[in-house]
Amino acid sequence: MVDDVDVVVVGGGPTGMMLAGELALAGVEVVVLERRATPELVGSRAGGFHSRTIEILDQRGIADRFLAEGKTHDVPYSGRLLLDMSDFPTRHPYTLGLWQNHIERILAGWVDELGVPTRRGVEVTGLTEDDEGVEVRLAGGEVVRAQYVVGADGGRSVIRKAAGIEFPGLEATTSTLIAEVEVTEELPQGIKFDAHGVHGLSFMENGHTVRVVSAEAGLGATTEPTLADLAANLEAVYGTDFGVHDPTWISRFSDATRQAATYRKGRVLVAGDAAHIHSPAGGQGIGLGIQDAVNLGWKLAQVVQGVSPDTLLDSYHDERHPADARALEYTKSVSALQRQDARIVAVRDLLDELVAMDEPRRHVVGIISGLDVRHDLGEGHPLLGRRVPDLDLQVDGQLVRLYSLLHAARPVLVNLGPAGSVDLGRWSGRVQLVDAEYAGAWELPVVGAVDAPAAVLVRPDGHVAWVGDGTAEGLQEALVRWFGP
Repeated sequence: MVDDVDVVVVGGGPTGMMLAGELALAGVEVVVLERRATPELVGSRAGGFHSRTIEILDQRGIADRFLAEGKTHDVPYSGRLLLDMSDFPTRHPYTLGLWQNHIERILAGWVDELGVPTRRGVEVTGLTEDDEGVEVRLAGGEVVRAQYVVGADGGRSVIRKAAGIEFPGLEATTSTLIAEVEVTEELPQGIKFDAHGVHGLSFMENGHTVRVVSAEAGLGATTEPTLADLAANLEAVYGTDFGVHDPTWISRFSDATRQAATYRKGRVLVAGDAAHIHSPAGGQGIGLGIQDAVNLGWKLAQVVQGVSPDTLLDSYHDERHPADARALEYTKSVSALQRQDARIVAVRDLLDELVAMDEPRRHVVGIISGLDVRHDLGEGHPLLGRRVPDLDLQVDGQLVRLYSLLHAARPVLVNLGPAGSVDLGRWSGRVQLVDAEYAGAWELPVVGAVDAPAAVLVRPDGHVAWVGDGTAEGLQEALVRWFGP
């Protein structure tokens, strides 16, 4: 058995690395266990994320790393339309296109800067939980012990299964081949739709490797697809296989949709694809995992450090499970809209007309972007439970972006009233207090203009935990609830 650590994160994809970074910022001893032997991801199964995820990365001061390498564009909808969100009150009113191998490389660089150890080429086979912690078993007999274990190990999560967490949902009805290959023939232009779904071939960044996405006529086999499978499918759709050869990788995805019945069972938690799987239609996958990680990280850190009781971890499930469930409903609808059945085409045409109108467009873009998420923190000001806007504050005569106050993943009480009108008392060592001025309007995505608060208590994940109206009423209760007694 190796020395104990505070937290073991199983899985070194975007979710696992984001969570490890969050824990490291909080001073928690964390180790990442990753089955892949090398940090380089072979191929790019996913391609970017939406506005709220970019904001989250901005809250940690690393969004520019991704923006520098990706390409921004309008929000994709139903496989055919791009929706304009330039009127949304955010610094990032767009979707970012960036392949997963680049996303993982950038995140790995950030995690390395934070000093997080990642053990690669390690296969987790099971776990045993007791009152004091969890023993994670590795192939070869080694055991790693931690206070808590988080499974970020994908849709076939060993951790979820070992913990006995149920994974209910819908079985697949369609499947699609996805690959990166070389070709010998000229490619067709654009995306093709047929009765089975979407088909498309496009060159990758290097100018010669081709990314192929091609729906299958029926459900594919459970075995890994071969080059012959891909060639046959392309032949059936296009009348040629384009001379596909030398695949970098070939895989298959479906519209199966499942969500863990609980995101926490004792000292074991799940996040990202280990907590939910769905069709990639709508581009929700990586973003949901990063949002899970940022919601969980600071809470788990406070529990490990004895600041908060372990009941705080229940709020991870209470908040992220419904938010993820809503996103999964969206992916199911978009996946269905990509079919070419005459009845579905009629529905899609009607919905396309509706989303061309401002109010339906804003509603749908709010769901896709994640900017409309509101955690149920009780009744009160419209800001309560929503992400705080990234305002340009005046602090000691200097212009300060509100999100820059969250770079260290610490909570902050922003006082917009007279200096000294709110007091943190015993929480002054845990929560930042910033006296600031802001003269502009407060506007929330989808909701619109809201009354300017006198103060806001912002959690490390950027969500508002308390709104002041000029008095300190309710502040102490919020501090106890979220940042310990």
